[in-house]
Amino acid sequence: MTLRGVTGTDSVLDKIVAEKREGVEKRKLQEPMAALEKRFAKLDPQWSLTEAITSPRGQAPAGAAVQIIAEIKKASPSKGMLAPDLDHRSVAQAYAAGGAAGISVLTEENYFLGSLEWMRDVRELLSAAGSDQRPSILRKDFIVEPYELTQARAYGADNVLLIVALLEPELLRDLIMQAMALNLEPLVEVHNEQEAERAVLAGARLIGVNNRDLHTFEVDLGVTERIRPLLPADAIVVGESGVRNREDVQRLHDAGARAILVGEAFMKSPDLAAKMAELRI
Repeated sequence: MTLRGVTGTDSVLDKIVAEKREGVEKRKLQEPMAALEKRFAKLDPQWSLTEAITSPRGQAPAGAAVQIIAEIKKASPSKGMLAPDLDHRSVAQAYAAGGAAGISVLTEENYFLGSLEWMRDVRELLSAAGSDQRPSILRKDFIVEPYELTQARAYGADNVLLIVALLEPELLRDLIMQAMALNLEPLVEVHNEQEAERAVLAGARLIGVNNRDLHTFEVDLGVTERIRPLLPADAIVVGESGVRNREDVQRLHDAGARAILVGEAFMKSPDLAAKMAELRI
């Protein structure tokens, strides 16, 4: 599979979504909804990110000020190839051993070189320890329709990312409700004040604040600092993107984040265990 590059930052998001819709239609023919639903019975119980962040079990440290959601990401359109020889199973095992509360699996195929099958493999690998011991599993993708929720559940996700920038308010509300009906917890991602308001009105309580602008790819940790006061006091906030070191984690914690989602810093690290320890506060 060839990595698709950025040929115009203002249009790359539209390209991803357009190709995603086309890919979903093909996948529906290959794997109808009924086939996906048959997979559900093989899964161990859901373990939501909210529970993993607020009441960690397994190897996630209960006393940590900020829990870690560690990402499996081979490439990105802005950074290119991050981990050309990525072994998703061994990375997942390292994340679990390092105390990750959650593992995010990038499943978009064209621009991030991700895979639904990777998420299935990670769920099967970690479920051997039982749902009360494994990290919570997040499908990170550009979800645009209900089929993808059932698909996420069938391939092992406990949680699914919903990006407010991609979704009209009514569709956002519908996807949140449908995800919850499937025992998928939605992590609703925002980047600015308007998106934060839409997320809250749609009923989101697990909210990811993406410090990276999806159009320009610029990163600013100040986004979390600006957005957190606009969210409900009881919202569980995840700081996404831009975490490189312990100082960044501390800054997001001070801003009100209960967890961080980290991909690039881990994928480029020669020692995952050491990097996870460095980011633990």
